[in-house]
Amino acid sequence: MSQYAPQERTGGAALVAQLMEEGVRDIFGIPGIQLDWAVEAIRQQGEKLRLIVPRHEQATSYMADGYARTTGREGVCMVVPGPGMLNALSGISTAYACNSPVLFIVGHIPSDTIGKGYGMLHELPDQSGILKSLTKWHGIARSAEEIPALVNEAFKQLRSGRPRPVAIELPTDLLEARGVCALLPAAPAAPTAPNDALIRQAADLLVNARFPVLYVGGGVVAAQAGDAAKALAEKIQAPLVTSENGRGAVDDRHPLALTALGRRAVLPHADVILVAGSRFLDGHGTPIQASENARYIYLNVESNDVGAPRREGLAVAGDARVGLEALLAALPADLQREPIADRVALVKAWSSAQTDAIQPQTDYVAAMRSTMADDDILVSELTQVGYFSNIGFPVYGPHSFITPGYQGTLGYGFNTALGAAHGNPDRRVVSINGDGGFGWGLQELATVARDQVNLSIVVFVDGFFGNVRRIQKRVFGHEIGVQLVNPDFEHLGRAYGLPTHSVDSPAGLRDALETAKQRGGPALIQVSVGEMPSPWALIHPFVPSPTPVPPNPLGEP
Repeated sequence: MSQYAPQERTGGAALVAQLMEEGVRDIFGIPGIQLDWAVEAIRQQGEKLRLIVPRHEQATSYMADGYARTTGREGVCMVVPGPGMLNALSGISTAYACNSPVLFIVGHIPSDTIGKGYGMLHELPDQSGILKSLTKWHGIARSAEEIPALVNEAFKQLRSGRPRPVAIELPTDLLEARGVCALLPAAPAAPTAPNDALIRQAADLLVNARFPVLYVGGGVVAAQAGDAAKALAEKIQAPLVTSENGRGAVDDRHPLALTALGRRAVLPHADVILVAGSRFLDGHGTPIQASENARYIYLNVESNDVGAPRREGLAVAGDARVGLEALLAALPADLQREPIADRVALVKAWSSAQTDAIQPQTDYVAAMRSTMADDDILVSELTQVGYFSNIGFPVYGPHSFITPGYQGTLGYGFNTALGAAHGNPDRRVVSINGDGGFGWGLQELATVARDQVNLSIVVFVDGFFGNVRRIQKRVFGHEIGVQLVNPDFEHLGRAYGLPTHSVDSPAGLRDALETAKQRGGPALIQVSVGEMPSPWALIHPFVPSPTPVPPNPLGEP
């Protein structure tokens, strides 16, 4: 019998069978009564499908996001309706902001009671409406028979267009019900191809540019387009600037690669700027500062990310990888451009001088990088070393530097790192946290202890919500609500049976990380720190602070 021939199954079994057909290996979820028949179907698959159970629903979506953004495979999470779903939504909103392909499976109350207001267990007035507002696509099962098609459509959405979370709702009675269900072949990847004529126009602009610049964002990482971006930059001899979300698209050590700090030196002098896979807006929602006379090419699969308030330009709708490869192919084979690596080197040196002056963050970042392999994963956080890492941590490959994007989700980091560690058993993951954000998820030390993942957890401890404190003092001259009462994190780690370290310097952190690396498995490292200088003027030009003047890479006045 063909695996796609209709068979009688429970709705839960149909769900699991189609998930496995789509290539799902791991599900992050917490069992509950509305999900019993789905969980039982997972159990029946044995080692072929893992159910990874954290201690809080919030962790399920963060873990699925970290899994997706570091493996290149879709992340899947599953929770009960109502409060379970609500607990997981912060991770879904972060995945939405970061273009992360996450399937959010949500249980539901019995199908004949939806919308009736009977006060069913975990009932919400409009659960579907909430999900629709935070996902790219949403579907709800109306019968057990249609569950495979619903799952298949979810993966079609995940594998086409802009990668963002999708959600399916499964009423509890339909998971238990039996029906004749037919599986479908796995949804194929379906990247959006750009218009050939627009590609030729874009290629002409680049060929005739005096000083082109390539600016790449998270869409380039998501589309696995880093090699194409690098090849294009080398062909046209253009500085290659990575946004915060785009870091890792190209190795920072590449002679043409620059961070968001380096963009300040090249964009004001560019005459053609190719923006690929980026919203190209700053933290205030205004276009990235660049030359007033520059001509723009916007390559993006999302039409909303190429129009106003950005300056007018040539809008090329398409997948970043397919589009960049098409651009490269459209260039003349004999195109020769003057090498610019020496000019970019001046910008790299200037950028390093600016970041090196921010201490002790520079030394802490150097300590971490020195103990990590090129493809090890750093999950940053909204902490002082984390903010600095957005421009100061060298990133050498894709899917190895994770941030919460514009969502700015305090406390996301540890849980997200857990998902990355589960999805990448052969790569080491380092999670950096402040003592404030770590408090959001420290119960997941139980998950670390149970699963013994290769995860080094670094907690910088100063006893405050440090960034909030700094802003309050600067704006109001005093502070409120920012002081923390912490456990002794070293003792907390030992209570969970984890190897722990307590240090107070970059050298101590380096030694602790090296010990953890040699040992393998998990470790918890408490780093006692004081108040640190602000790096914000280097990260955001609009921050009120003396802004360093970058060099002119063209050597002109």
